[in-house]
Amino acid sequence: MSASKSARRLTAGIIVIILLLTGLCATTFALVQAILTVENNFFQTGYVSINLNNGEPIIREHEFLFEPGMTVKKDFFIQNESTLDVYYRLYFTNVQGDLADVLEISIMDGENLLFFGTAAELNRENVGAADDILHLHECRELTIYFHFPEEAGNSAQNQTLSFDMCAEAVQTKNNPDRLFD
Repeated sequence: MSASKSARRLTAGIIVIILLLTGLCATTFALVQAILTVENNFFQTGYVSINLNNGEPIIREHEFLFEPGMTVKKDFFIQNESTLDVYYRLYFTNVQGDLADVLEISIMDGENLLFFGTAAELNRENVGAADDILHLHECRELTIYFHFPEEAGNSAQNQTLSFDMCAEAVQTKNNPDRLFD
């Protein structure tokens, strides 16, 4: 084979490689442009934030000395400080003391009963969402009743109860089953 024939083949090979690289670069550029320049797609994120009584306790230690048949009424509020309407639930954590299974607790929104049970029963696993929606920026005045059943009698004398009351909320949008994850 002659040197000129080898040189032509080498030149042709180099030209083919340059054309292939140019095509690859053009395809890659077109793909990147298509990915980066899709227009008119907007995404917005929001957040969920609840104000439960400004973080103040609803009932304070040593505020009441419970007796059989006694009911204590305390008012408090829950406010939606989120960017969306929310479903909410109220429940107790860190429940301690023998009165956890004695005191009957009712949480009311006006005449509507939202939650009912003992402190031991009103935990995160047992409580679902309230029936109503807490709308954007809405502040709702609620009432909690602590009732010491008369039939508990003196067997519950000198017993205690301590707990943390919690509020949890999830957005209503795209959540028809009111799921808390």
